[in-house]
Amino acid sequence: AALLASGPDGEMLWLDVTHRPGQAPWVRLMGRYLLPPCKQRWHTCAAFLPEEGLLVCGDRRGSLLLFSCSSSLGAAAESTSIANGGTDPVVEDCCNELESSCLLHRGALPLESPLSVLFGLHGKTGVTSVTIHKGYIYSTGRDGVYRQLHLQDQQLEVLQKHRPCKGLQWIEELRFTSDGDLLVLGFHADNFVVWSSRTGENLHCIPCGGGHRSWSYCSSPLAETFAFIKSGDVMLYHRKAEPCEQQVLLASLHGREITCVRHLGALEVPGHATLNVFVTGSEDTTACVLVLSENSRAAVPLARLSDHISSVRALAFTMGPGDEGLSALLFSAGGRAQIECYQLLCTGDTVSESAVACQVIHVASHRLDKHWEQKKNRHKLVKMDPETRYMSLSVVPGTSTKQLPTPWKFLAAACSDGSVRIFGLLEAARKLVLVAESFHHQRCVLKVEAFLHTWAGGERRHLLCSAATDGSVAFWDITGPIMNVVDALHQGEGEMQPLALDAPLVTIMAHSCGVNSLHICKTPEGQYLVASGSDDGSIHVCLLEVALGRGEAAAGTCLQVLERVSRPCAHAAHVTGIRVLRPDLLLSASVDQRLTLWNRRPGELVPLSTTFFHVPDLAELDCWEVVEAGGELQYYCVLCGQGLEVL
Repeated sequence: AALLASGPDGEMLWLDVTHRPGQAPWVRLMGRYLLPPCKQRWHTCAAFLPEEGLLVCGDRRGSLLLFSCSSSLGAAAESTSIANGGTDPVVEDCCNELESSCLLHRGALPLESPLSVLFGLHGKTGVTSVTIHKGYIYSTGRDGVYRQLHLQDQQLEVLQKHRPCKGLQWIEELRFTSDGDLLVLGFHADNFVVWSSRTGENLHCIPCGGGHRSWSYCSSPLAETFAFIKSGDVMLYHRKAEPCEQQVLLASLHGREITCVRHLGALEVPGHATLNVFVTGSEDTTACVLVLSENSRAAVPLARLSDHISSVRALAFTMGPGDEGLSALLFSAGGRAQIECYQLLCTGDTVSESAVACQVIHVASHRLDKHWEQKKNRHKLVKMDPETRYMSLSVVPGTSTKQLPTPWKFLAAACSDGSVRIFGLLEAARKLVLVAESFHHQRCVLKVEAFLHTWAGGERRHLLCSAATDGSVAFWDITGPIMNVVDALHQGEGEMQPLALDAPLVTIMAHSCGVNSLHICKTPEGQYLVASGSDDGSIHVCLLEVALGRGEAAAGTCLQVLERVSRPCAHAAHVTGIRVLRPDLLLSASVDQRLTLWNRRPGELVPLSTTFFHVPDLAELDCWEVVEAGGELQYYCVLCGQGLEVL
């Protein structure tokens, strides 16, 4: 067995202890390691990565440390040889006295510093366990979070973090079961809890008094046993396994209503029908990557993203270069002015139940009020700005060009405080920075959509459309600000004060109240169809042309509205989803649970067909097209609200 012992000045010893029946244990010093300076300088847990020759360690300060132990093995053999006067290192009776064999000669071993340090990863309450499973490192802490990490060039890199359930603040250990479940062991108030990540429920809840105690848990197919010390007494809880009488008829995707959905793409897996991959966001503060098979008609969650502290209201993504499967950069945003960014890689996996494997890497996050969270005595102060919600997101397309040779990606956000904000993401440095904003609307902005216009000469203009609660739809040219932002970010090494966006090029009063849905489609003639749906049940479509400005500002962009069509009372309730499928074909969905196809003709919208769907309180709609085997084009749509439906 490997015994790790922390001593003065942050020195940690690795002792190899061999049990010998009828004799004293044989002990050999294998390595000496230096823990980083902090007030409580001792380790709390450790795990070996034998193939890489590395040791992962957690300390009382909440840091995760990586040490090399391959060099220690060679040095230990040499030092043991010195301790034994140059004779064979394995001498039967050389280590009966620990001092003479190990500690007196420890100076012969080098004091190793960590290769990688993630300081305070689990907060000031410490790391409680480190586990290795299928090549990944899992760490737990008393911050209510467990994290998945991997090694990148002998550096620890966090892939993602998980919050198992509300109130489970002291996570003590993770157990991976043979049937693929992950059990989270910890303390919820004064109860010991075993939580299943697969079913999302507590399997056991044992009153024991809380986490400040020595305890041990063991489970088998026949029984569960939990031992703990309480008030000086050793207590034993034992329960025989009972047959489960509860059957799950339909597993839930989320704990509350689904607020947004995006179709990432389709995967072809041998032996399976086409598998569609979706991402959903919910009021339960999580986003879920799931796969839906046309054959089984069952939604199987692949990964759950639980970094948000409030509801997830908006999703946006941009596809990456994926040779195998689907690769995407995903943004999620919502309450408490929080944006999270993830790298997703979905590949076919014939072994798993879902037939798809999904790897998630957390790239970056941003909170507007992060400075407020770091203030001391903030409970004595009044927060001046109200809590801001992000209502909609859109990735600015085509920002990596010869004109703009930058690794930065840009994201537009509609905000409840009346602003339109632009964020810049530097993926390599994992930084998400607020780079530009405008409070032009002066009221809650509900929707935002970015699009790209290319002139005949190849020059590009980045355009943005935003819609607010007063029914106005504004169009912006954000090319100049993005160019200026790139220069400022380059000079400021990724830090800058947000710039002010110019005034919108055109503002259209499209509706009498809030715009709940917005979509832009480019026509074959190079014009743009902008469709919007409102709280008052109306649909508005306008045709735009992008032209060069005349006069002194010849280099500027000019937008001309060629045609406007409005259809009042298109639906009996809020229109929360709209898509331009073709220049002559629109699809709209409403809280009245009707999905309507419209034929766009000069000056009018004519209803073609109406389908009733089963999802109440519709929140959003997403569409994609599929070319069937015979060359026939089919349109699919996914609807979300109090449930999920694909048509």
